[in-house]
Amino acid sequence: MDLQTLAAKNPDHWKKAAAIRALTLDAVAAANSGHSGMAMGMADVATVLFEKHLNFDPADPRWPDRDRFILSAGHGSMLIYSLLHLTGYADVTLDQIKNFRQMGAITAGHPEYGHVSGVETTTGPLGQGIANSVGFAMAEEHLRAVYGKKVQDHFTYVIAGDGCLMEGISQEAIALAGRQKLSRLIVLWDDNNITIDGTVDLADRTDQLARFAASGWDVVAIDGHDPDAIDKALTAAKKTDTPSLIACKTHIALGHAAQDTSKGHGALTDMDQLKAAKDAYGWPHGPFEIPADVKSAWEAMGQRGADANAAWKDRFAGLSANKQAQFNRAFAWEAPKKLSATIKAFKKEMVANLPKVATRKASEMVLNAINPIMPETIGGSADLTGSNNTKSGDMTVFDIDNRGGRYVHYGVREHGMAAAMNGMILHGGVRPYGGTFFTFTDYARGSIRLSALMGVPVVYVMTHDSIGVGEDGPTHQPVEHLAMMRATPNSLTIRPADVTETAEAWEVALTTTDKPSVLALTRQGLPALRRDFKSSNMVEKGAYILADADGKRQVILMASGSEVATAMEAREALQAQGIGTRVVSMPCWELFDAQDEAYRKRVLPAGPVRVAVEAGARLGWDKYLCGERGKHNKAAFVGMDGFGASAPAGELFEHFGITGANVAQTAKDLL
Repeated sequence: MDLQTLAAKNPDHWKKAAAIRALTLDAVAAANSGHSGMAMGMADVATVLFEKHLNFDPADPRWPDRDRFILSAGHGSMLIYSLLHLTGYADVTLDQIKNFRQMGAITAGHPEYGHVSGVETTTGPLGQGIANSVGFAMAEEHLRAVYGKKVQDHFTYVIAGDGCLMEGISQEAIALAGRQKLSRLIVLWDDNNITIDGTVDLADRTDQLARFAASGWDVVAIDGHDPDAIDKALTAAKKTDTPSLIACKTHIALGHAAQDTSKGHGALTDMDQLKAAKDAYGWPHGPFEIPADVKSAWEAMGQRGADANAAWKDRFAGLSANKQAQFNRAFAWEAPKKLSATIKAFKKEMVANLPKVATRKASEMVLNAINPIMPETIGGSADLTGSNNTKSGDMTVFDIDNRGGRYVHYGVREHGMAAAMNGMILHGGVRPYGGTFFTFTDYARGSIRLSALMGVPVVYVMTHDSIGVGEDGPTHQPVEHLAMMRATPNSLTIRPADVTETAEAWEVALTTTDKPSVLALTRQGLPALRRDFKSSNMVEKGAYILADADGKRQVILMASGSEVATAMEAREALQAQGIGTRVVSMPCWELFDAQDEAYRKRVLPAGPVRVAVEAGARLGWDKYLCGERGKHNKAAFVGMDGFGASAPAGELFEHFGITGANVAQTAKDLL
């Protein structure tokens, strides 16, 4: 690669791209850590994208009609940090660049949503960014249908690497994007043929262009160091009626001694080699030094978006007051004021009728009340609509000819669904929820974790939550999954016991704005346990006294979900023998832990023996059995200590001892 020829052919472009390469080399060297090569290799592509195509405004980073830029190859984070600093984002100062990867700096090793104003999503786990982008593009299509092109009319651009395309989630994502003809989605593939272990052909022989084409994408291959070719390809991609892949043939760590090698992927910190690379770029400046003319040229790109933003604000002002309010509320993730009254009315009806329904069915009943007053909700399922009960009666299907539809058929793509929902919520203006079987949180886990890490309120509707699945057997019966979800920081795992708790769980999920919620719902019917109307949301407390002891309190039974009814059966048996028994419903540990000690002490006082019952693993329950004023010698657990089996649900609960009689006997044995 003749760098002098490249520089001579497009000198202005070359200097701007060289600024990215120089900042990357300096920041990685200062940190003695990082990934230099991708940023150096894709600097030309990024420069053309930001200069000639991307609509953005550093002075208003959250402008709702901006183009979205996603760095799926998040290890190359110095690419996006350089771009944001150079174009004038106020938070990405030169000091932040100098403190790349250091404690307290916003310039983390991989880009993190919420830390840096110009970072649209947290990337790093490869494949997540490209999968998020599908949700971004779906949200844009939907909102364009709802509010019109004057309000939502933008593109989503992605830079992805070989690793992103190797990850299985990428196929889920590109297949869904191709099926939906998401023409505003453009992926720029950093085709450098290098992974950490060596060249790509060590592990892969996929013809990526053919793969994307087979999934319904427009594809083109270009020289990723030719600014004219990059510009032409982007211009053409914006005119297609399908998503576009632009394969950019690049040299990793361009101009460095490690160019085109796996070493070029990582931290290039040798100072002699760094100087040689800068000399090859014709960059005689010191560490972190950007000449004024180059910086001003970059800042001009950032200022270009101010006019487009101002024009958008004028168009937005032309909407009716109601439309503006709905738009702003949805982008702020605020639930409508009607939600509380709607939930209260629903609870009154349930107390009057006391229906025995599975909580998955209860969830559908709640959605039929909620979705008509929350037009921003977008539901969906990974090919289990009839089982997850996620489609309310008012919803039509989101599709090529019905972008205003609010229900998505994701196909058998649990991980792709979860990642797309992350993209939707991050785009703004919609509140996504999606369903699958609880056991398949295993497949969606990577994206659920990122929902929690980013603090975004995606709602995961996970049905068939225990051995109550029955005949489908242990492959489909969750055992360890409640423990796994509860172990995830900054998330809510809610397992409601009946129709009323299910309504309250939905209210909690839809009024929470800083974390995801996982609703664990039953396949089997459950009795209505809440027989008296309470206007307050008891699930919001995390745990509460469902039934108190008659007489001296000797036993506290704790349970969640379907096993609360089991605890109530045990209480009846114990009370018949004169043993005062309290039942505590514990739908959400995280919310209970957040209550003050006085409340927790009222619910779980010292003294009585404690038995927890849940058709899952014990892991985590000892915090409430032995902690919170409990004692080891006065505590027991009734639940699962292995996998389930294939049989009718009722027989399975008997077989594994998760019955009222066994819970009662376990409590008596402790007295």
